[in-house]
Amino acid sequence: MFWVRLRSGIILVILALVTMFAGGKILLATMIFLSVIAYWELCGATGVRGEGKKDQDAGRQKREEVSGRWKKNGLETVGLLGIILYYTLLWVNEETELLSLQTGMLFSIICVFMGGMFVYVFGFPKFQASQVLAAFFSFFYGPVCLSFIYLTRELGFGTAEEGNGAGLYVVWLILLCSWGCDTCAYCAGMLFGKHKMSPVLSPKKSVEGAVGGVIGAAALGALYGFVIRERFGDERVILFFALICSVGALISMVGDLAASAVKRNADIKDYGKLIPGHGGVMDRFDSVIFTAPVIYFMTVFLLA
Repeated sequence: MFWVRLRSGIILVILALVTMFAGGKILLATMIFLSVIAYWELCGATGVRGEGKKDQDAGRQKREEVSGRWKKNGLETVGLLGIILYYTLLWVNEETELLSLQTGMLFSIICVFMGGMFVYVFGFPKFQASQVLAAFFSFFYGPVCLSFIYLTRELGFGTAEEGNGAGLYVVWLILLCSWGCDTCAYCAGMLFGKHKMSPVLSPKKSVEGAVGGVIGAAALGALYGFVIRERFGDERVILFFALICSVGALISMVGDLAASAVKRNADIKDYGKLIPGHGGVMDRFDSVIFTAPVIYFMTVFLLA
């Protein structure tokens, strides 16, 4: 299992490096794929996939059976169409600026909400209100939050190197905050961990590990800022990157615990089986999903 997990992790890192460095349509297509899978996994875990309350209360075996197969219903279809609309409008904004970014994102989110309500009303009583809310939650939690990886990469305000926007350099902070924090927190927890941070959700995580993760992420951000400071022509980028990574590290731990909480409520071990040794997209990108929006907005506020 260790070697399977290690091999999958190496492949994931290589794919992340290639797609995030390429940006543009390659990264956009990757985000669409990950968003569809994440949405599917969340729909299975939150009870969207099923026929009302009976399936939701059927116990662990039924939950795993329902979440493990692709059984689309009207609510899921609305979400899948919403993902296509959402990313299409992001691409349209990038290519033509026909719509503002905020307008396109808000329009897509409202369409998914309204579409889910239409399915709920005209299919009544097939679905429970909780399933409609879960479907909208799954759309926002997975696809919308994941899209901020693409949005961060495509940030276009200039750097000292003509022709490259800041997004090319800032997007790597997402990985430093999430995966870097995980590594530093693990090491600090193994060495100094005594006080459990969340005994119910994650008994192995400690307060000392969390502190080590934040400090480690901040140090990695500062080091990265020092290396690329000339790209921005401002020495303050070292401090900004350290601050962004420390806040992002805190948020990434919340994202990890939040994904675990959803699994505990659903009584399942993993969201999926797409990534050998890791589980599904939500299992591997749980902290990234929370971190990406934070990195995007902090970059806009501090650097733009």
